[in-house]
Amino acid sequence: MSEVTPDRILQTGLGFWASKTLLSAVELGLFTKLADKAMTGEELNAALGLNARANPDFFDTLLALGFLERDGDGPGARYHNTRETATFLDRSRPSYVGGILEMANARLYRFWGDLTEALKTGKPQNEMKNGGKSMFGELYADPARLEQFIEAMTGVSTGNFMALAEKFDFSKYETLCDVGGAAGVLSIMVASRHKHIACTTADLPEVSPIAQRKIASYGLSDRIQTKDIDFFTDPLPKADVITMGMILHDWNLDNKMMLIRKAYEALPEGGAFIAVEALIDDARRQNAFGLLMSLNMLVEFGEAFDFTGADFTRWCKEVGFKRTEIIPLAGPSSAAVAYK
Repeated sequence: MSEVTPDRILQTGLGFWASKTLLSAVELGLFTKLADKAMTGEELNAALGLNARANPDFFDTLLALGFLERDGDGPGARYHNTRETATFLDRSRPSYVGGILEMANARLYRFWGDLTEALKTGKPQNEMKNGGKSMFGELYADPARLEQFIEAMTGVSTGNFMALAEKFDFSKYETLCDVGGAAGVLSIMVASRHKHIACTTADLPEVSPIAQRKIASYGLSDRIQTKDIDFFTDPLPKADVITMGMILHDWNLDNKMMLIRKAYEALPEGGAFIAVEALIDDARRQNAFGLLMSLNMLVEFGEAFDFTGADFTRWCKEVGFKRTEIIPLAGPSSAAVAYK
C-alpha cells in the first residue's frame, strides 16, 4: 500500500496561488510582450512597469509552473514563451484564448472568494450582491465589458465549435441558427467547413455589430447573417439546425425548458437541436470541470446550473424530441443533440 501524503490536498487548497500568478501575467500582457523574443527579468520588469521586487520571483514562478522557459541562470538569464503560451496567450495571435482568463481575473476571481456564502444562501455573489444589475445587465450596459465577455466566450468555445463542425453530420441540413451566438464563431466554423449551409447568428442588438465585424474578418458576410432577438420574448428563427453554445447552463430549470421548447417549435420534422456544454458525466464522478462550472453558475446566478447528458435527454423527450445523442468535443465539453 502506498504511503498517504497531504500533497494533493495542499496543492489544491493553495491552488489559487498558481492561478492568480497566471491570471496576473495575462492581465499584464507578459506573454504578448515576449511574443517570439527573449528578455531578461530586468527587461521584463521595465517593459511591464513592475516593481524591482517582482524580479525574479514572478518570472521564475511562471517558469516552475511551466508557462515560461528560461535560457541560463542568474541576472543575465533570458525568459521566453513556451510553445503553449506563445500559441494561446499572445494577444496578437488568432489562437489567443486568454479572454476567458482576463474575465476570470477581472470578475470571477474575487466573486469565488464568497463561494461559501453562495453554498449557504443559494444567492449570486457577483455584481448583484452589492446592489448592481444582473451579470448580463452589467455587461450589456458597458460596451467595453460586453466586448471583453464576448472575447472570453470566443476563446473558451472556439475549439468546441471547430470540433462540432467536424464531428456532426451537417450533410442533410441547409440552414442553421445559433441562438445566443455572441461573436458568431459557431456559425463561422460551420459555414467555413460546410459550404452548403446558410447560417444565422442570433443575439441581442448590442451584440450584432461585434458579430458582424468577426464574420466580415472571415469573409463570410454573404453566408452568415445576424439577427436581433431576445430569446425570452421572441420566437426563435426557423432553421434545420438550432444550436446553443453555453446557453442552457446560464438558467434555472424553467428557463432551460422554455428554451428547449422554443428550439423544438423552430425546427422542422427531422431537424436537430444542439447544445454545446461542459456536460457533467451521468454518474457525476469524473468531469470536474463541468462540476466546477456548475458551481460557477451558482456564484454568478444562484439558480443556474450545469447538467448531465441524461438530464438533457429527459428534458428533450418531455418536450417531444424523438431521440438524443452525445458527441464528445474538445476537452471536457460535449454536444448534446436532440432530433425532432
